[in-house]
Amino acid sequence: MKVVDARVIVTGPGANFVTLKVETDEGIHGVGDATLVGRELAVATYLSEYVVPMLTGRDAFAIEDTWQLLGRGSYWRRGPVQTTAQSAVDMALWDIKGKALGVPVYELLGGRSRKGLMCYSHAHGDTIEDAVEMLHTKLEAGYRAVRLQCGIPGLRTVYGVERDLSEQPGTPHERPYSESWDTEAYLRIAPMLFEAAREAVGGEVHLLHDVHHRLTPIEAARLGRDLEPYRLFWMEDAVQADIQTAFRTVRQHTTTPLAVGEVINHLSECEVLIREQLIDYIRVAAVHCGGITGLRKIAAFAEPYQVRTGCHGAADMSPITLAAALHFGISAHNVGIQERALHTPQTDEVFPHAYTFSDGLLDPGEAPGLGVDIDEALAAGYEYRRSYLPVARLRDGTMTNW
Repeated sequence: MKVVDARVIVTGPGANFVTLKVETDEGIHGVGDATLVGRELAVATYLSEYVVPMLTGRDAFAIEDTWQLLGRGSYWRRGPVQTTAQSAVDMALWDIKGKALGVPVYELLGGRSRKGLMCYSHAHGDTIEDAVEMLHTKLEAGYRAVRLQCGIPGLRTVYGVERDLSEQPGTPHERPYSESWDTEAYLRIAPMLFEAAREAVGGEVHLLHDVHHRLTPIEAARLGRDLEPYRLFWMEDAVQADIQTAFRTVRQHTTTPLAVGEVINHLSECEVLIREQLIDYIRVAAVHCGGITGLRKIAAFAEPYQVRTGCHGAADMSPITLAAALHFGISAHNVGIQERALHTPQTDEVFPHAYTFSDGLLDPGEAPGLGVDIDEALAAGYEYRRSYLPVARLRDGTMTNW
């Protein structure tokens, strides 16, 4: 089976998404997610101008060789743009192979290892009370695990807490907008949030928290120790992921489980973290780490070190990425949890999918391939709008990590 065409589709149903659609000489097509939020057109151009011409005439079943061609065959390697494009091709080829053989992709990965994949949702609020109220709502919806964030008194905007940005100059789509940050205030309120949450829901619910790369190693160590009484499932992105050895300091001072990885693009960027067991969960996203093939390589390396996956699943990646993560997750052994941020109804209409949620678990479904597609007619009705992620500044105006 040969690849005869590949097209890049850009659409904006609630968020911007870039999709690669690969077509074969037997009339079977596959789809892959190529969304890199805030830099979507960089990947779209890289795909259309450089990658698509390489695919025509290739064996659609030669998934590993194509993965190596796009990753190793290039002199300028890796980075988020290149790896996101590679991921899209990889997902599309797995989708094609599953459809051609009449089986869901997870069957090609070794079959089921579990009956469903535990996932977590997000709860947040301006105040601790608001966040705990939303936590109750998520538990009533069937989740067994919830990520919890709350506002910080005196700061108008805080990561993980939705705000009305209508009075910002322009709109978030037109220019970056600033969030403010105060480390000491955050370190005071975060333990208070989880103390209130445990008092409200008890000890059986899995609670997670995202620091979003804001702390120094010793600050993260302090927070991890302060959170120990509340038995978090994990503390995520406590320090910058690109300083792997920084996690040694955090690990030495706290038993709170550590997770990191959503900005990681390759095994080399997390090899020290895994080999030295400095983390408990590696959070790579299928769309940014080389697709299903890249995700499997990282997970296989992590397994003997007892590091589990907790794949990134933000709503700014399309349902194709979630489907890919679920097919991997239902089949791999060392899977811990899957993030699930809800897409808009418009997104779900543009990307019809077979995966389902029930009793806290996600399931990829039994449709051949990935079980997700793109409705091109609907997609054409949603215009792309340039979009930026925020930036973060300290109270004195100094730029810090977002």
